Amino acid sequence: MTREPVVAIVGRPNVGKSTLFNRIAGRRIAIVEETPGITRDRIYASCEWYGKRFSLVDTGGLQFSKEALAAQVREQARFAIAEADVILFIVDAKEGLTGLDHEIAELLRKTGKPVLLVANKVESKRRLETAEDFLALRMGPALGVSAAHGIEVGELLDHLAEFLPETPEEPEEPDVIKVAIVGRPNVGKSSLLNAILGEERAIVSEAPGTTRDSLDTPYQWGDRRFVLIDTAGIRRKAKVEIAYEYYSVLRAFQAIERCDVSCLMLDPLQGVTDQDKRIGGHAHEEGRAQVVVVNKWDLMQERVAREREVERLSEGQDRTLMKDFAREVQAPLPFMTYAPIVFVSALKGMGIPALMDTVVSAAEQHALHIPTPALNRVLAEGLSRRPINVKGKPLRLYYATQPRVRPPTVALFVNDPELVHFSHARFFENVIRKAYSLEGTPLRISFRKSKGKGDREE
Repeated sequence: MTREPVVAIVGRPNVGKSTLFNRIAGRRIAIVEETPGITRDRIYASCEWYGKRFSLVDTGGLQFSKEALAAQVREQARFAIAEADVILFIVDAKEGLTGLDHEIAELLRKTGKPVLLVANKVESKRRLETAEDFLALRMGPALGVSAAHGIEVGELLDHLAEFLPETPEEPEEPDVIKVAIVGRPNVGKSSLLNAILGEERAIVSEAPGTTRDSLDTPYQWGDRRFVLIDTAGIRRKAKVEIAYEYYSVLRAFQAIERCDVSCLMLDPLQGVTDQDKRIGGHAHEEGRAQVVVVNKWDLMQERVAREREVERLSEGQDRTLMKDFAREVQAPLPFMTYAPIVFVSALKGMGIPALMDTVVSAAEQHALHIPTPALNRVLAEGLSRRPINVKGKPLRLYYATQPRVRPPTVALFVNDPELVHFSHARFFENVIRKAYSLEGTPLRISFRKSKGKGDREE
């Protein structure tokens, strides 16, 4: 499983970097459902252009002032540049060449990496002529585009593709479960990998300032084969903490898109953060199976025991504490209530067998195919118990089928898809989950207008 090349979009503020990011990402990303409760900054997208895949990274505007916010954004961009294989340097054809453009060009030249100079906001012939002024940056002719209107963006991607390797076709290994260990920095991802493997495979020290690729480690648990993907990556460095947090999300996103099961690690002493929601939301959107791994549970037990002034918690008290904390985890993650929660201590090796069994179960549910007759029977029975009427018009279900797995995807043929509200989709999902559990996997449901007998052939 090879890493996708990284393409970073950089430039000074307000030149249209995010607009170009959205324009390029929009060529690959299609919204297939609206799921309430997910808020995610669009800093990263996995894209493809004529068979060549790459990871596109958006960055904040580069500024060289000494203000704290500018410094954070600058460090964030430096991380993206350091990680990038190709850089898109965006300038503003409407405003013209600035001194800050020269400073950024000098910074990029020192990297020795391929840089494509892109003059954005070129909506007219006059602005195309203005783009020639950017030759003074000594980075070759600027490619004139209009990200807002999509002008010449395809040509830009053609040029970009010349710097990207062919994406190899990876052989399918249906009996191998790819597991991504993801989460915020310092929640114990590498420690968990080591605990599973029973060896010091990943570095877990706090040595600052290093960057490395995700680690892919083959592993066997019983009769099941795995590839474990660790995303520890960048180590903490106090002055670049914001950039470090930012880039750890990119690492997690890349790992998620290569995995079957995403293990989202949490620190119980810190609870669920916005970054946890962002990572979990991405795995949900990508249709990956998920397991929530609450690490450092031994520390949580010790803290609660001190608060209660007892030497240690009893088994019953510990079970109650787990149930209470599970509710605290699910409240801010309403879009992934299907994900089982496992409590572990990576450093002490506690809970590892239960975790691996849960991962196997989630992978099996992720690949589950429900026989069509059984699926139709379950849904018909559910609808008979609770008929759906919208403004006096009944929603009729004629036929259901499951065209895909990983994740399980169900198509319902009905009399009028426009009658379907989000709550109705959730009703059908609950009916299916009551019959088949599907614990650990998202479930996709689409509604199509019935066309009669032809429906059964789809």
